[in-house]
Amino acid sequence: MNRPLPAVRLRVPTHEDAVAWHRVFADPEVMEFHGGRPAELSVYEELTARQRRHDAEHGFCLWTLLDESGEVIGFTGAQPWPPDWGPVGETEIGWRLGRAHWGKGYATAAARETLRRLRAAGVPGVVAMVRPGNERSVAVARRLGMEQAETYPHPTLNESALCFRLSLSPTHTHAQ
Repeated sequence: MNRPLPAVRLRVPTHEDAVAWHRVFADPEVMEFHGGRPAELSVYEELTARQRRHDAEHGFCLWTLLDESGEVIGFTGAQPWPPDWGPVGETEIGWRLGRAHWGKGYATAAARETLRRLRAAGVPGVVAMVRPGNERSVAVARRLGMEQAETYPHPTLNESALCFRLSLSPTHTHAQ
């Protein structure tokens, strides 16, 4: 991708963002790797509330992603890996965009801003868990410099989840 990345803004999700996320993600293509069908509004109400807690506790979360005009187009950010399988205890970076915004660099731009914020918060590294076949997410992970490290058997799907990793530690230290 040689074109400049779009300008993006990230903010802690508001209660109203639950409605926006529900609307933006109400597309089977968007949800293909996230359960296959649109989720109920209550799922996003709980998710945005949890992200506000993550931000208060950790200084980061899945932030609401806004385009240049201030329209909610998805989310990008990080959260502690929640399930009891896979990279337990790690920080997961993730992104999800409305279909109309795919292929324009928004996920990469917002994920790079996420990495900047995580480094500033002292997070040592991140993982991205990606389902096989989700080539768009694999491409974003690779553009961020992430490398596939391992796979984990998915507890409910007949497939393994791909785990990409990136160290956020400085590659060298400066003399103080």
